[in-house]
Amino acid sequence: MTVERWHRVRAALPEVGGRFADLLTGVPDPHRRALGAWTIGETASHVGMIALMYTAMIRGDGGPLPLPGLAEPIDAASVDTISRLNAMALELYPERDPVRLAARLRADIAEVLLVSADLDPEKPVWWLGGSRVPVAGVLAHLVNEMLLHGLDIARVLGRPWRVPARLEALFLELFLFGVARNDMGRLLADATPSPRRIAVEFRSRYTTPAVLALQDGRLRCEEPDGTADVRLRFDPSMLVPMMFGRVSRVRAVLTGGVRIGGPRPWLLPEFLRTVRMP
Repeated sequence: MTVERWHRVRAALPEVGGRFADLLTGVPDPHRRALGAWTIGETASHVGMIALMYTAMIRGDGGPLPLPGLAEPIDAASVDTISRLNAMALELYPERDPVRLAARLRADIAEVLLVSADLDPEKPVWWLGGSRVPVAGVLAHLVNEMLLHGLDIARVLGRPWRVPARLEALFLELFLFGVARNDMGRLLADATPSPRRIAVEFRSRYTTPAVLALQDGRLRCEEPDGTADVRLRFDPSMLVPMMFGRVSRVRAVLTGGVRIGGPRPWLLPEFLRTVRMP
């Protein structure tokens, strides 16, 4: 963690939140499908729910959540069961009007920034599945949610939507690498653990080189030492959407957004079967 990254992710929240809110205020029909079975209104509500929950979760003091009844489902969630948590949360957060959601999102982002202003950005706070995410990583996660779901909505509306590499780099460094440095909890609990150690090195012009090492269902973040099985060179604006299914792996590779190397590149699919995003 650096002071520069902390300021960068704090600046990114209102930047992307403002873009997302502006996108919502121009939605002509919130009932159009945007993501799977979710409508535009439901997709926007999902983002709004996360922002609201983070106004309390980011304190890390065990205080009550804004949506009662979610504490236990959050603690029990894994990558494979998060859809059930999302469905429950949508019932508890029933607002679907894009204009009202946009206004509420702006207010909740302001609250997240206020609450986190004096916190240690490296302080681990409770997150899904009993994992521990640094405060800065929680902010980066919210930025990524708005970037990806903004892309979902913009595609339906036929409007342009930028996913800047500099901002997706924050998701990787502060959230993904951050939770791997702290505690993954039960996030990967439903995956079939393999005793084989698979180490993947991540390098891009926007991120500090890092290695994610998977073994026995546990994920660790390590410093590169030249022994990684797989080496990825990537553009974060391509890699992160690929990890969340917004860009196909074939397209990511063919366009050069993700380049795969290393002595054992064939181990990457096995790694991604376990280390996957919902």
